[in-house]
Amino acid sequence: MSPSKKLSKKIEENLEAIRSAVYETEDLKTRDLIFLDKPCKLLFIDSLVDKKQIERNIIEPLLECKQETGPESVIKNAEYSRTTDLEVTVNGLLEGSCALLSEGVHSVLLMPVGAVDSKSISEPENEHIIKGSHDGFLENIDKNLFLIRRRVKNPSLRIKNYTLGSKTNTKASIVYIEELVDHGPLDVLMKRIEAVNVGELQSAGELEELIEDNSYSVFPQILSTERPDRAASYLLEGKSLVIVDGTPHVLVSPITFFSFYQSPDDYNSRWIIGSFFRLIRIFSFLVAICLPAIYIAVVSFHSEVLPIGIQYAIRVQIEYVPLPPFFEAIAMQLVLELLKEAAIRLPSPIAQTIGIVGGLVIGTAIVEAGFVSNTMIVVVALTAIASFVAPVNQMGTGARIMAFPIMLAATFFGFLGIVLALSVLLIHLCRLESFGKPYLEPLAPLHFKGMKDSLIKFKKRNNTLKQT
Repeated sequence: MSPSKKLSKKIEENLEAIRSAVYETEDLKTRDLIFLDKPCKLLFIDSLVDKKQIERNIIEPLLECKQETGPESVIKNAEYSRTTDLEVTVNGLLEGSCALLSEGVHSVLLMPVGAVDSKSISEPENEHIIKGSHDGFLENIDKNLFLIRRRVKNPSLRIKNYTLGSKTNTKASIVYIEELVDHGPLDVLMKRIEAVNVGELQSAGELEELIEDNSYSVFPQILSTERPDRAASYLLEGKSLVIVDGTPHVLVSPITFFSFYQSPDDYNSRWIIGSFFRLIRIFSFLVAICLPAIYIAVVSFHSEVLPIGIQYAIRVQIEYVPLPPFFEAIAMQLVLELLKEAAIRLPSPIAQTIGIVGGLVIGTAIVEAGFVSNTMIVVVALTAIASFVAPVNQMGTGARIMAFPIMLAATFFGFLGIVLALSVLLIHLCRLESFGKPYLEPLAPLHFKGMKDSLIKFKKRNNTLKQT
């Protein structure tokens, strides 16, 4: 869009220019009006405005006016401005204004009518951060679009709407930036959504399972986020968002394995601090899937790798434990999952009590009864903590599930079994794709340029700052 492009006196030409400037986005709405026997068009972006305010302050006064005057003296809006510049008009629409086009007038009347009750926006429940914004997505698709447009005021932001589910008629939208998006994965995403043929669709999780590459894998190929700032940052990286009405989560695609261990806190801290905590999160994935298996392998096959003091302490603890290490680990992992599920389903005050008291009582009682060793309690606790480190819960759940087959391999083959299981896991991750993009990119395939913001936090310094 040219910065100096001016509007014409013809409504249709102006309307076509504005539509082209916002890339034919489907939430740009128009309303035909007659003001003093002259045709007019009212334009606004549906997700950014308060329609009741438009009807009360603009449409009704214009339709009821009978005397010769300008629309400025009729409308009840507190603010308004006129412009002949196309870019100013588009930016006004993106800010939450509506534009009144009149036949024979080469200027546009802009009136701010932005809305969305900020009191209804609360902090995300499952993605807490220390620094950064504390607003989260809601169940209303229009308010979610507002939260995105408020952060990305770009005229090339495009929204494509769908209606899914023959019985539920659920609204869904794909959001992307035309100038930045990778059209290969975007085309795949659109084809898969258009091919969805179900009777009921009530949540983004149901849609995720229908459109992802491999629904049998425990690793998610679509990232689900409650944070508008995170969704906006992915938009600016050239990714696409899928918003489903009735769900306070937004789906991001295509995605890589390392994206699940990135947090908005990384970009609100110094690069050394952000990189340090990101590496800890990635290391926590290895701990979550391998630590119980390593314990089983050491106790069952390779006790000689331990110093004699530690070896003796562990032998004393497990001497009277009736269960083999594998069943000991499985039992404790299942108890952990039971406590977690109970804490999720119960009200918050009761959940905290169950989590703390239940964990202490059960852990102490089961050790004193001789069913489990103290070392196993420590191993399972460290495994649980490591799995909960992931900023996105989807990946933590996948890591805990993957620990079970690796423990089984360690039970039969020791360290060799762990290596074989991890090799199979690595092959699976290398073969996995997210809408045509490799899941382990930039490690597989390897390209160093893409690693600058995967393993470590990288932010290019602004070199245009004035030197003083």
